[in-house]
Amino acid sequence: MSTRYVVITPVRDEEAYLRLTIESIIGQTLRPAEYIVVNDGSKDRTADIIEEYAAKHPWIRGVHRKDRGFRKTGGGIIEAFYAGFDVLQCNDWEFMAKLDGDLSFESDYFNRCFDHFRRESRLGIGGGALYYIKNGRRVLEECPRFHVRGGLKLYRRTCWNDLGGLWVGPSTDTVDEVKAQMLGWNTRSFPELLVQHHRPTGTAYGMWGSMVKNGCGDYVCGYHPLFEVAKCVYRLPSKPYVIGSVAHLYGFARGYLKQVPRVQDQEMVRFLRQQQLRRLWGRETIWR
Repeated sequence: MSTRYVVITPVRDEEAYLRLTIESIIGQTLRPAEYIVVNDGSKDRTADIIEEYAAKHPWIRGVHRKDRGFRKTGGGIIEAFYAGFDVLQCNDWEFMAKLDGDLSFESDYFNRCFDHFRRESRLGIGGGALYYIKNGRRVLEECPRFHVRGGLKLYRRTCWNDLGGLWVGPSTDTVDEVKAQMLGWNTRSFPELLVQHHRPTGTAYGMWGSMVKNGCGDYVCGYHPLFEVAKCVYRLPSKPYVIGSVAHLYGFARGYLKQVPRVQDQEMVRFLRQQQLRRLWGRETIWR
């Protein structure tokens, strides 16, 4: 069964891995109707690589943005994504993928993803599982089953329409899933569909910076303070011991102190906090 889909890849300084991602797309048994790669002001050869492939394949197009001079946490990648979304020429797509430019995957990846969507009509957001190679061994990036990593997001069109677009800021990948769940959609990763992540999550910011960023992201999308504290206590015995929890809580508190702009969807925030409190009290939630 054929499925019509489009893919958008926002990238910044990805010359080391971008070819792997584009080649993975080209090699799909079911290729996308349109593939847009957005160069978000790269200073390396990213733009040249994009145009090289666009010249060979008419269904691949490049969009080039000016360099803002810095890496913009959270919002930058979504702004770049929309620069690609806004120029889509395929109007009858059934699914849309937001795909990072440092990944590689098997030729049947998308076909197998669509098998999940065909079997479950209320599955709105899905995607595979990330792994990286360390000391010659495959290491999975931990991820709850209900969560789909931001670099692998695949949206069903009707779910996308219900969402009304993405939050342009930190924690977009939490906000879209919580809102989808609130609207009656299911979200899930597919652990048997492994995708190699050539730059493991968080390495661009370092260990401390990445965890501070995640804590601030929890603040931005409206986490309940009690749940955030419980979350940090729960992860104390996990590596990096103690410091990971401290960094996370620091990022959350820093969001309050600096008055970082937050998600304004109050209905979604109330829903999220209700679910978090239910989980703290050991009750059933949409995720467990």
